[in-house]
Amino acid sequence: MKGTIRLAAWCLAIALVALPVVGLLRGWFAADRWPVTQLTVQAEFKHVTAAEIRTAVLPRLGKGFFALNLDAVQKAVAALPWVESVEARKRWPDTLQLRIYERQPFARWNDKQLISRQGRVFDAPGVEQLTALPGLSGPDARLAEVVSFYADVSKAFAGTHLRINGVALTERGSWSVTTGSGARIVIGDREQAGRRLHRFLDVYPQLIAGHTDGFVYADLRYTNGFAVRWPDAAGAPAGGSPRS
Repeated sequence: MKGTIRLAAWCLAIALVALPVVGLLRGWFAADRWPVTQLTVQAEFKHVTAAEIRTAVLPRLGKGFFALNLDAVQKAVAALPWVESVEARKRWPDTLQLRIYERQPFARWNDKQLISRQGRVFDAPGVEQLTALPGLSGPDARLAEVVSFYADVSKAFAGTHLRINGVALTERGSWSVTTGSGARIVIGDREQAGRRLHRFLDVYPQLIAGHTDGFVYADLRYTNGFAVRWPDAAGAPAGGSPRS
């Protein structure tokens, strides 16, 4: 009997000691005594705004310093469209510190989304206004292949005055690229892409000689050459070199 009473007394004593600690950590009481009043942010922003960060963070500060859930804060901020990752820390007695890494867009994807430099597709407002970014399009399942092809053709055209700012892959597997001037070059299947581009670029300097305006369309899918359309002769394609 005495042992039971002693055990109950010990349990009560432990509960009386633990309850205040648990209450602080859960935010059940004393939140107004140790409030979080300072928010510091380390970041280089181009697209994320201070107002967006405040809106995401403020609802999670009400339970005080000890009950502040850093995981919840990180998830709330990371859910913002332009945020790549977040690090959150508490600094006694009243400060929440955030380090935010903004997504760096690499290209537009299907004119609806963006591709970050980490290769992630994400939604963001104003995608259509980012016309300086290259435009890549194709089936979602072949995103990595489209990005790889863009890198290959950009390297192939590096020695010319042509700048590639778009790559498209159709559902049937046909590739095409667009230049900075808006010209479209149809390449066809990827197995033949290297040979066809090499053939086109070999004769390109001679091809544009005497033309003040650039071409508007080129079709490289011919067996021994290609066809080019100029802006002043839209209906008359000119044959390329018959040699591979």
